[in-house]
Amino acid sequence: MEEKRAWIMVVVTICAYAAYLVVVLGRAGPGPLVDVPYVATLLWTIGAAIAASIVLNIAAAIASPRDAGRKDQRDREIGRFGEYVGQSFVVIGGVAALVMAMAELDHFWIANTVYLAFVCASLLGSIAKIAAYRWGFQTW
Repeated sequence: MEEKRAWIMVVVTICAYAAYLVVVLGRAGPGPLVDVPYVATLLWTIGAAIAASIVLNIAAAIASPRDAGRKDQRDREIGRFGEYVGQSFVVIGGVAALVMAMAELDHFWIANTVYLAFVCASLLGSIAKIAAYRWGFQTW
């Protein structure tokens, strides 16, 4: 079940970020990208991704009720491993946003850097979990 949740996170993250990019880049036109209204789109895509993830996780639990609430030690270790791997991008994004703020770059770039960092963290962490389930997981 935890591997299914990781797959759901990968699909939802890719779809939500792709939708965000399509909307924001579609609004760009000939003007500068920093003038594109992005805040509402950013909030809506994040909210929709959260809602889609919840609905899909519930659907997966209904589809296989026997596995829904079961988590063993291996699942917990793989989950922790995936979160540690993914958090590296949160740190990278935070440092990048801090540098961008100190350089007084436009809010558009700072917000989009942080969002991209969260997307990369989600993808990397989920892919690490999937790899651990598929090809084995060796604790150190």
